[in-house]
Amino acid sequence: MTQVISIHSFRGGTGKSNTTANVAARLAAAGARVAVIDTDIQSPGVHVIFGFEDTPEPTLNDFLWGKVAIAEAAHQITDRVTQDMGVATGGELWLVPSSIKPGDIARVLREGYDVGTLNDGFRNLAKDLALDYLLIDTHPGLNEETLLSFTISDIVLLLLRPDRQDFQGTAVTVDVARRLDVPNLFLVLNKIPSGIDLDDLRQQMTDAYGAETVGMLPLSEEVVQNASGGLFSLTSPEHPWSAQIGSIVARVQAG
Repeated sequence: MTQVISIHSFRGGTGKSNTTANVAARLAAAGARVAVIDTDIQSPGVHVIFGFEDTPEPTLNDFLWGKVAIAEAAHQITDRVTQDMGVATGGELWLVPSSIKPGDIARVLREGYDVGTLNDGFRNLAKDLALDYLLIDTHPGLNEETLLSFTISDIVLLLLRPDRQDFQGTAVTVDVARRLDVPNLFLVLNKIPSGIDLDDLRQQMTDAYGAETVGMLPLSEEVVQNASGGLFSLTSPEHPWSAQIGSIVARVQAG
């Protein structure tokens, strides 16, 4: 049975795609069959973290426009994990990227796409690849695609930064997720400055949202310098940021 995980944030710039890529890679390294779908079609980027300058083709766009089956847009990228970390028996990783071509992005903005087709794509990909985990890297904010992702998800990971704007936007997102009966709603705090009392911050999250905080990612100069230069939790597994990615993965595995 495939576990569907949506990784979402109310605002951009929370590190959502970086977190998605690193969690997916660690799940695959642990022996799971994992796919990542970049549904941030208006501003795709997770492919860069996996080491691609341009999006490999075919893309999610091609599937949505009826040119290919969804499995044809899934690119085998397990080698992106094995080059930095061993992969347990059975571990596989696929990426379904969204096109970075300006014309393709403009077409999406102009014409939109059929959300029902996207839903079919999620289900077919999980079946065709016999996935253990399907990770959906969403577009920030709330739209029809977000609501669909939440509806079919077993887990929603909500990323936020420790600032007032993110706190308010996340409150709205949490309310929507609960109205959609998401089975497991987890919080991930990112870019936490040094000197903050983490226990107090975790308690603030519990009091504000009534949800479990499964990761507290520090604001790290090394991670910032790495930027989109690869899978940091694999190249620097002993780093405190990587340890928190490990905590997120462990909670996801526990269900």
